[in-house]
Amino acid sequence: MTDLAEMAESLGDIRDHISSALGDRLVSAQIAYSELTITVEAQEITHVLRYLRDDPSLQFICFIDICGVDYPARKRRFDVVYHLLSPKQNARIRVKTETDEKQMVPSAVEVFPAAEWFEREAYDLYGILFSGHPDLRRILTDYGFQGHPLRKDFPLTGFVEVRYDNEQARVVYEPVKLAQEFRDFDFESPWEGTEYVLPGDEKAN
Repeated sequence: MTDLAEMAESLGDIRDHISSALGDRLVSAQIAYSELTITVEAQEITHVLRYLRDDPSLQFICFIDICGVDYPARKRRFDVVYHLLSPKQNARIRVKTETDEKQMVPSAVEVFPAAEWFEREAYDLYGILFSGHPDLRRILTDYGFQGHPLRKDFPLTGFVEVRYDNEQARVVYEPVKLAQEFRDFDFESPWEGTEYVLPGDEKAN
């Protein structure tokens, strides 16, 4: 049996074990690209994370990270994604839940204390809210920053620009002023696929 086949069989056993234990708490559990992903409702997230950590046959004790994903066209536009590692099983698992701009996801800090900074990042960059977080405030953007820069509907230029004002002797925020308009560039090779003749090309004939 190849290593990939052994890995797939092991992940299948883990998936079946989790599905049997959690039952209706799971929305889905699937293996794709040699990775196990389970999806749960937001209100179940701390229960599921605690089970994955404490179950003797699983022991997903290593918290890797939390990240957000934005799907603006979806009713619950955000995925909150948790990555865990089990040294015992030599396996990783991805846990996903869906939320929107208003629904709060229970904080995972009580299960994995290292989640505190990652949840602050998700709040700062996506605007995802976490209930029970001990210090939910921005962590990467500047004071007074408007909006959440990793949302797909966030403007490329932002809403304000920052500069140091010598007269006021402080940093000031001002509306964005573009020195020039955005330009559309044609990155296609000028020698392929064009319907027009470039200046000078007529000499090639």
